Amino acid sequence: MKTIYLFWIIGFLGLILGPMLFSLYGSFTNYNVTSTMDFVSFQNYEEMFLHDSLFWTSLYNTLYFVIFSVPLTTIAAIFISVLVNQNLPGMKFFRTVFYLPAILSGVGVYLLWMQLLDPSTGLINSFLSLFGISGPNWLFDAGWAKPSLILMKLWSAGGAMLLYLSAMQGISKTLYEAAVMEGASRVQMFFKVTLPMISPIIFFDVITSTIGSFQIFQEAYIMSSDSAGSPENSLLFFNLHMWIKAFNVFDMGYAMAMSWILFIIVLILTLINFRFAKYWVHYEDD
Repeated sequence: MKTIYLFWIIGFLGLILGPMLFSLYGSFTNYNVTSTMDFVSFQNYEEMFLHDSLFWTSLYNTLYFVIFSVPLTTIAAIFISVLVNQNLPGMKFFRTVFYLPAILSGVGVYLLWMQLLDPSTGLINSFLSLFGISGPNWLFDAGWAKPSLILMKLWSAGGAMLLYLSAMQGISKTLYEAAVMEGASRVQMFFKVTLPMISPIIFFDVITSTIGSFQIFQEAYIMSSDSAGSPENSLLFFNLHMWIKAFNVFDMGYAMAMSWILFIIVLILTLINFRFAKYWVHYEDD
């Protein structure tokens, strides 16, 4: 038993606390991997907030993505779970179909969506043309680049759908029976019974989705035309800007400072979510 605790302590110090303290100290230094870590106090943070305009651009792009993608994917996942939570023939097949995109990941998916979003030969614009609609340039238009990634994010809502479906199937039937006896409609039962009972899962999904959305990197790196946030820096997300600073410019101290700013932002938003959870998250024992 003591050996287990020893391995846990070594793992915590070596893999979590140690790297965190190293990056915290590194954020106050001028460090480019090959040089020594020269202490520069708050110079990296001053450069970040006062002189680096791309820092604010990357923060805006990331907040835009989080603000729109998290609510939309949450609503889409709940809507799909309601659809497939029906006792109809063949429903298991549709559950599988909706879930499949969630298990696909990596460069292959991004290349697939680059083909789908191609303004001239992509299937999406070809489909819109059937209705006389001229589709946008998607990834090649600064105004449509971020909505393109949000659309791609909606495609993988099946992962959260599985969580909501499990939660819905665990709701006691007596609650619905009592609601029917009170004369509640299906819409009223959804808002008065279903949503409150699955609110812990919604809370969990919102927290994890928010953290994951702030970490967006691969999509922008692969799908931007120059792997640096084009067009017009519309896909220059926070993590991509941090990666460029770390591995293109080799300004590791600045990148470490950016990572701590991201950590603080995510921590504050998470604490706010926990603070207000008591007003809308309901548990069966309440």
